[in-house]
Amino acid sequence: MARCDALGVAPYSDMAGGLYRGYLTPAYHAAQGALAGWMTSAGMTVRRDAAANLIGRYEAVTPGAPALLIGSHLDSVRDAGRYDGPLGVTLGIEAVDALRAAGRRLPFAIEVIAFGDEEGSRFPAAMLCSRAVAGTLAADALDLADKDGIALADAGVDVGNYLTAARTPASVRAYFEAHIEQGPLLEAEHLAVGTVTGIASQVRYQIAVQGTAGHAGTTTMALRHDALAGAAEMIVAVEAIARADASDLVATVGRIEAMPGAPNVIAGQAQFSLDVRSGNAAWRDRAANAILDAFREIADRRSLGCAISRIHDLPASPCDPLLMDLLDHATLAAGQPVLRLVSGAGHDAMAMAALCPTAMLFIRCKGGVSHNPAEHVDAADAEIALQVMLGFIEQLGATFANA
Repeated sequence: MARCDALGVAPYSDMAGGLYRGYLTPAYHAAQGALAGWMTSAGMTVRRDAAANLIGRYEAVTPGAPALLIGSHLDSVRDAGRYDGPLGVTLGIEAVDALRAAGRRLPFAIEVIAFGDEEGSRFPAAMLCSRAVAGTLAADALDLADKDGIALADAGVDVGNYLTAARTPASVRAYFEAHIEQGPLLEAEHLAVGTVTGIASQVRYQIAVQGTAGHAGTTTMALRHDALAGAAEMIVAVEAIARADASDLVATVGRIEAMPGAPNVIAGQAQFSLDVRSGNAAWRDRAANAILDAFREIADRRSLGCAISRIHDLPASPCDPLLMDLLDHATLAAGQPVLRLVSGAGHDAMAMAALCPTAMLFIRCKGGVSHNPAEHVDAADAEIALQVMLGFIEQLGATFANA
């Protein structure tokens, strides 16, 4: 917890007065340096892969054995909380340090991995680094630039070598991620931790509405083609369609921009994001199609252009049944009741599921608040999570030793 707090301020933040750590920024490299020191002190050898992920390896009884990957992400959204991502990494380091202190080696190596860009808050592609490690990232997906026009190729990585970060299935036993819940269920149930059953499917779009800019004082209402007014009606339709679905479906517009952005000019262009999620991919797609059809109808009625670009499409990602059982047993052994819950938020585990079996442990966060400076985790809950993680590692070791 103290390490997460230390990483929440300069020089580990790119934002004055708050936390923002973008991929490949000075704050990112500074945070990697701190983590590398902690990994080394815990008995790990440290390296950076071709995607600039930081990896610490604690060797197995037999050197070169496949690894259990324990990871989460190092980057953050703007004005973030301190525990979303880094807590999972620092817990992994603590678990390895406990094994080192006890002189314990396992049938598998443990690699703690801090992924570089899960949030997509600098470059417009979520889970860029975990998809690279999982081997599911296409070469053309690396043609990216941030809001300042800096291309990924010019940001400090070799894009020609980037995809060599991919791991082979033979090199990995499983992937485990501890993460704050970012929701209120654990708190409502008065529980510190829970076993994640899977991650909801999600699809994300960028919508560009084209109208006609004009003088705010001289263009009559009947003659306007206001891109922002059209976008506003579209956004209201998103909420209406998602509410009417009456399922676990959620739909969000989290970002909007109007151009030219002057108070006395009718907006000629507007852009906004659309994020649709559900544990059931068919429900998600049904709602997304209804929303996009509504956008087109609104644009036609208002004589506006409407360009729709799909940013990513991530399927639902179930966790491995055996690993969930081991996590439940470890939870009980730590003196905690078992609760299984689904994740509505996306995590690196959903990308890693293409490479190996995955498991996730959720940790209670106050009020379910995340992506916000008010994000809070009790140190006692983090300690419980550590004990569950250590129990899970021991049970996994016994499972592989008896296989």
